[in-house]
Amino acid sequence: MKKGFSVLAVVTFIIFIIIALSFDTPDVEAFDLRLSSLLFGNSFIILFHNLGETKFIIAATVIMLLYLAIFKKDFRGVLFVLLTVGVGNGLNQLLKHIFARPRPELEDQLVSFSFPSGHAQISVMFFLTLAYLITKWLKNKKWNFVTYGVILVLILLVGLSRIAEGRHYATDVIAGWSIGYTWYIVCVLWYESKKKHK
Repeated sequence: MKKGFSVLAVVTFIIFIIIALSFDTPDVEAFDLRLSSLLFGNSFIILFHNLGETKFIIAATVIMLLYLAIFKKDFRGVLFVLLTVGVGNGLNQLLKHIFARPRPELEDQLVSFSFPSGHAQISVMFFLTLAYLITKWLKNKKWNFVTYGVILVLILLVGLSRIAEGRHYATDVIAGWSIGYTWYIVCVLWYESKKKHK
């Protein structure tokens, strides 16, 4: 892995900490309100929330695990996916209870905590893991850019869908993306550490 990705993971962790310590300040509240007024009710963006739903992520992760175990015999890869997606989801639930931020006021609002956005965090961890594995298997490396490009657009839309639905504040989503990326890089560093010991 290029050093720049690890540096970026440090930056995203710092971003997460800054947001976590300031999400109840007037400036942040104004920022959240501005983004909400811009995106709320956008039906096109809302469609993409389905890609971050628990049922979809679980089903897609199981398929990924079966493929790694049965066809690739990559059992370290199985652990890699379980760490990024499984443990990463547990991390999201832990953070929600630590910060206990209420969700935006909305009729029929969800009852769970708001910070950080689970959809945003899990979409980063799942889709980047998927892209990492796909590009690892691709023979033609020219497709790497396309693969990551598509994945990043999907991650962006899944996160924005939560603002458009009124389920999360914008800072919940940014924090979810940030800590999701940091955790993903930690897992990649573990996964790639085997190469250094060969």
